[in-house]
Formats: sequence, C-alpha cells, structure tokens
Amino acid sequence: MALETRPYDSAEFLDDEETVKAYLNATCEDGSADEIARALGVIARARNMTKLAEKTGLSRQALYKALSGTGNPEFATIMKVADALGLKLSFVSAAAERDAA
Repeated sequence: MALETRPYDSAEFLDDEETVKAYLNATCEDGSADEIARALGVIARARNMTKLAEKTGLSRQALYKALSGTGNPEFATIMKVADALGLKLSFVSAAAERDAA
C-alpha cells in the first residue's frame, strides 16, 4: 500500500499575529536572506497577496517572484512588503543576544 501524503503549506497555519511573529522571528534568527524573503512570501500568501499588491503598488507576479526565496528583492521592496503587512524592521546587537544566552 502506497503512503498517502497531502501538500503542506505553512501559510495555512499563520492565522494570528503571535504565530506570524514567532514564524518570522525564528526565520530571522537562523535564516539566510533568501529564507527571510520566502518567509515574508508565506506571510503575504496567508494574508492575501492581491491586497498586498494593492498596498505596495507592486504586481502580484512581482511579489511572488521577489518573495519566492530566489528573487533577490531590493531592500526597498522588503520595506514596502513589511509595511504593508503591518510589520516593522528593527535591529538588535548580535553581541547582546549572545551574551543573554
């Protein structure tokens, strides 16, 4: 008997602000720039890519490409997406994080 599988889409589980925050923070802690862009794409799909396109002034196709993890988006695009998703970027000292651990 063959193993039956179903497609997994993490966007289906990003249904509240705390989950989105935890998902993005975890990605930012250990992820590459590509993985962070992909995580923003997953959040965008969870919240409605069409509405995000309207808010950012970018096409859906451009957003899908930029946030695919292989699109190499400009920092300005990341800032527009974060703002449209109601997120803000902030920086913390890596040394302070290491010292706290």
